[in-house]
Amino acid sequence: MRVALFVTCVNDTLYPATGRAVVTLLERLGVRVEFPAAQSCCGQPLFNSGHRRPTEPLVRRYTEVFAGYDHVVTPSASCAAMVREQYPRIAARAGDGGALAAAVAEVAARTRELTEFLVDVLGVTDVGARFPRTVAYHPTCHGLRALGLGDRPRRLLEQVDGLRLREPAGAQECCGFGGTFAVKNAAVSAAMGTDKARALVATGADVVCAVDNSCLAHLGGILARRGSRVRPLHLAEILASRDGSGA
Repeated sequence: MRVALFVTCVNDTLYPATGRAVVTLLERLGVRVEFPAAQSCCGQPLFNSGHRRPTEPLVRRYTEVFAGYDHVVTPSASCAAMVREQYPRIAARAGDGGALAAAVAEVAARTRELTEFLVDVLGVTDVGARFPRTVAYHPTCHGLRALGLGDRPRRLLEQVDGLRLREPAGAQECCGFGGTFAVKNAAVSAAMGTDKARALVATGADVVCAVDNSCLAHLGGILARRGSRVRPLHLAEILASRDGSGA
């Protein structure tokens, strides 16, 4: 099985520990992981800002860079959703006789968010992790609504040794980040994030985890400004942990 890590630009630039955690976790489960160095941004910020044509070269790059792998695994529901939901729409208007559309259909079918890969492809929920902390799980919008991750993340967390899982009120509500939404609608974004932060603090959790570091960055900033000790941590880092510290 040839597996490629699509680390995403947010993780590569700001949260490299998440990418390392994915490799640590998958190698522990017997998966050999490759990292194609030519990978780049999936194009989501451009596309969400209305720039379809400038996004198209990034779509082509993705299909080329990840050609030949059995699976492409990413620790980002947001970027996985971009590939699977929006790439087909972009490719359909490429004007190349359907070549890009065919390439996108093939690679999108092989692209999996991390918890999907663990549960659906590897068939595991107990990954041998230990993390004796109280954790609140925040289901991100792309994971919940675009990918339909359902209970996969929770099933994985429930098997972590020592972990005490808490359910925040309004768990399925958006945190307010929304990528460029947070920039264009800062006041609304901050208000939504503040509501979410209050719910997280009320659980008594030490850690808030999610499948998207972008949402965790938003929540982490709000929690820090409120003086909270709740620590944001990507799900991959919890699953890779063996000593309770996070990967």
